[in-house]
Amino acid sequence: MSTRPFIAARWELFVDRRLERFFRMLGWRERVIPYTAYGDTTFIRVLGRVVLSPPFQDSPIGKATEEFLKRRGWRNFFTMPCVHARYVIHLDGTRVTGTSDRGGYIDHRIRDHDLAPGWRDGTAETLASEPVGFEAQIVGSDQTFGVISDIDDTILTTMVPRLFISAWNSFFRREEARTAVPGMAVFLDDVLARRPGSPVFYLSTGAWNTHGFLTRFMRRHRYPRGAMLLTDWGPTNTGWFRSGPEHKRSALQQLTIDFPGISWLFVGDDGQHDPAIYGEFAAAHPEHVTAIAIRQLSPAEQFLAHGTMEPLTVASEHPRDIPVFRAPDGRGLRRVLDQYLGRD
Repeated sequence: MSTRPFIAARWELFVDRRLERFFRMLGWRERVIPYTAYGDTTFIRVLGRVVLSPPFQDSPIGKATEEFLKRRGWRNFFTMPCVHARYVIHLDGTRVTGTSDRGGYIDHRIRDHDLAPGWRDGTAETLASEPVGFEAQIVGSDQTFGVISDIDDTILTTMVPRLFISAWNSFFRREEARTAVPGMAVFLDDVLARRPGSPVFYLSTGAWNTHGFLTRFMRRHRYPRGAMLLTDWGPTNTGWFRSGPEHKRSALQQLTIDFPGISWLFVGDDGQHDPAIYGEFAAAHPEHVTAIAIRQLSPAEQFLAHGTMEPLTVASEHPRDIPVFRAPDGRGLRRVLDQYLGRD
């Protein structure tokens, strides 16, 4: 059997290499877009992307123009990745180097560091770019509880997978017009306040291109800080597009490997595949699931999301001793979980 990447991936690489060469001839420069890093006392996973940006973007007018344009969702999706770019990461005296993948993405693991638990600052750069700062959350080795939350229609109204509504929300609406799900920020804050030091991860099938928007959205609506695990919508080495459900399954599995001592509270909604994916994972790894909280979409939201009045999927079987809570918003989930969360 051939080990060559799928034809779509090879074609994407062919096109990106030539476009990168063209834009470099126009004077475009390398720039690192950092994402939130995470780890524990044994490793740190640093995430980001290397792209090209026009030279005028560093000028006051260019910065103002970029700030204005990025408030429209479509701007997030127009990027020029640097194929296999060399980068340097600095974190608390540690210096490591690596090469981005064919999409310009950085996914680098640092081992044997001496960082204490908490939030730490680092920088990432290429040989031809300026250093850019990023945050890293170091989880204590004694932590036994954490939260993994979906994003679309769980904390942010998106209407996924309804294609045209989702596209309108993602590409054309201004950031300030995007709507937070009522009470979800308070709900997550309440959960984490009762488990000090516990990490929260935001898991979504959304594109990495939206990381900047989502960071600003969460800050504006006071969501707890946490690393995001998004995906690339382009071709894979085996097919035309990435599978959203498979991305979530593999991310959950990776977090289980990264934090074997943590049992998670899963937070999602019933407009997509969250109940099924969470149920499958709970059945396979009951020791890593504390509870499942599902936000129930209204019949109107269900219809706008996928064209029917009922939930898209039915939850899979899961161990009976793992609680599953449902409510239409964060306030309801907080009330339902209040008695449970009050226990040590």
